[in-house]
Amino acid sequence: MLKVLFTAAESAPFYKTGGLGDVTYALPKAIKKQGVDIRVAIPFYEKKFPAKYLPKVKDLTHFTLEMDGRPVYVGLKTIKLGDVTYYLIDNRQYFNRDGLYGYWDDGGRFGYFQMAVIEMLQVIEWIPDVIHANDWHTAFIPVLLKEKYGWIKPYQQIKTQLTIHNLQFQGWFPPSTLATVFGIGREGFNDDGFGQDGSINWLKGGINYADLVSTVSPSYAKEIQTPAFGEHLDGTLRKQSGKLVGILNGIDSEVYNPATDQNLAYNYDAKNLAGKAKDKKALQDEMHLPKRTDPLFAMVSRLTRQKGADLLVDALENFLVQNNVQVLVLGTGDQDLEEDLSSLQDRFPGQLAVRIDFDEGLAQRIYAGADYFMMPSAFEPSGLAQMMAMRYGTLPIVHETGGLRDSVLAYNAETGAGDGFSFWDYNAGVLTNILRMAKSVYADQPKVYAKLQQHAMVKDFDWHHSAAEYLKGYQRILGKA
Repeated sequence: MLKVLFTAAESAPFYKTGGLGDVTYALPKAIKKQGVDIRVAIPFYEKKFPAKYLPKVKDLTHFTLEMDGRPVYVGLKTIKLGDVTYYLIDNRQYFNRDGLYGYWDDGGRFGYFQMAVIEMLQVIEWIPDVIHANDWHTAFIPVLLKEKYGWIKPYQQIKTQLTIHNLQFQGWFPPSTLATVFGIGREGFNDDGFGQDGSINWLKGGINYADLVSTVSPSYAKEIQTPAFGEHLDGTLRKQSGKLVGILNGIDSEVYNPATDQNLAYNYDAKNLAGKAKDKKALQDEMHLPKRTDPLFAMVSRLTRQKGADLLVDALENFLVQNNVQVLVLGTGDQDLEEDLSSLQDRFPGQLAVRIDFDEGLAQRIYAGADYFMMPSAFEPSGLAQMMAMRYGTLPIVHETGGLRDSVLAYNAETGAGDGFSFWDYNAGVLTNILRMAKSVYADQPKVYAKLQQHAMVKDFDWHHSAAEYLKGYQRILGKA
């Protein structure tokens, strides 16, 4: 049986800050169903770990590893959810904190985590065929397997895959950490290894050392090989393009199902949408909006420029003045964008409702109760929210980039094809025009809207499609394809 260790810095349902947490939970479950012995290694963030899961956590063992010439404790816990086993790396000095990231010693914290993941394999006497690393927090594992642990015979056969969820975040650290954190020399500290602009770049090291590099959509895999999206690694990615693939993310169809979602006041499905109309009224009540039949546009997102929150602020000014619509926004992010949206809410009471918060239950109710879901991201490696919204019969309005381009088919007025709306030129005027078009379809062409809604709801984004592609990748690097 194929053995895979999937490792990342976070995983739902324990903790997540974004899409990485969703993927770390859902993808291994789907790969397990492909007949793979897949296990997951994540940190044990003690303060953030949900109390309801603690009774299921078992202490497995403990050992030490060496950092900067001193032994450092590694506690190893385990928990099983469904058919997937999780290994939890426990060290209170590094992980017993109020947050997951953003600390001055993140280089030490996640350097330690990566070494602990590798060294635990001999302790538990389970050597995987493939280690699947994700983003910068684990991107140095392919480097370490060659530069630090290459002398250990059982490790020599391990192949590695690195998935890039967002190229913006790369893990830059000073060269001194090679000695103080990892205890390795500078042989790989060059442009073909992990050196860049006088610093160590963990993600670059992973790209150069991994056997396979994947991104979370086919379009994003192409985009990041260009200067516009490459975040100064486009040259490296072009050089390594032979081992670069794009696999569109999926969603957990069991979790995101309007027929069974317990967050909703009323359940429904594609054959009977009566519950969705009731969920809209319930959402209007919850967000203190008048119960009107005008189209309800929504955005659930980090309020950042990457996510297009600034573009939406500029577009809403004229759109709200000129159209009988309602808009609601849920999210947190850049302070200036939060303030801009709150100011617009004061100017357009009854039309615009803004909730500066992260509330997963409310997000589900928005997917169900809204008519349109706005996702005008400047760039989007994959995006999950647009897929979730479509599953709930809420039509997406997206910028044609990355995974948004790969998952949403723009409405074609001539053929009637489509399951959402999209725009190419990234400016507020174009977004405003698309919002007007969507409003017109909803208000003036209800049969067209209903047809697009059906197209969206039956589109299959289940993880089993992605899992099959990942399995092909594992077989490829193991020479079994």
